[in-house]
Amino acid sequence: MNATAIRTAIAVPADEVDNRAAYLGFAFAYVLGHGASLLSRSGAVLMPGWLPVALLGAGLAAGTVFAMTSSLRAQRGAPEARRRAERLVGTAWITGFAALALAITGLSTVFEQPQLQTVLWPAGSSIVVGLIYIAEGAVRRNALHYNLGTWLALIAAAALFVPSPGIFGVLAALGGGAYLVAAFLERRRLASLAA
Repeated sequence: MNATAIRTAIAVPADEVDNRAAYLGFAFAYVLGHGASLLSRSGAVLMPGWLPVALLGAGLAAGTVFAMTSSLRAQRGAPEARRRAERLVGTAWITGFAALALAITGLSTVFEQPQLQTVLWPAGSSIVVGLIYIAEGAVRRNALHYNLGTWLALIAAAALFVPSPGIFGVLAALGGGAYLVAAFLERRRLASLAA
């Protein structure tokens, strides 16, 4: 069943963002990508070093494409003020990740500890994603998206207290799990909007 058939079956309002496919893509990235990093770095499973990165990248790419497609589809029927707000929040992705790259590079360089990047990138990325979800949730008046963002930001920050490779387990279980729960709850949210 394709995304259009799903939207029609639930009668999703034209200007509403349907996040189910994006949430599942990101769940794949967190559970399989970070999960593989945990297994690989802990020595529990021998695997090529590129595999965890490839699994994470595939899930992130799929989730990103689904999120952008759904957001652009919803903007077509939205008023100009909503489209402008969506574009502004959309540019936060570029700003947030540029700032994160500068912060991580600066910290690992100043303290002469390049291994910091191993934990700062996954945790920092989840914090940035969480904060942008909070903004998107506010703009879209979507409490589920807002709450998912809150959860991701908080668990990613707390994961920094867990020694490596445990940080990857926290992100896989609590981050990936949150995306799976959100994908399930998104259907109910959309159905309630249609009712």
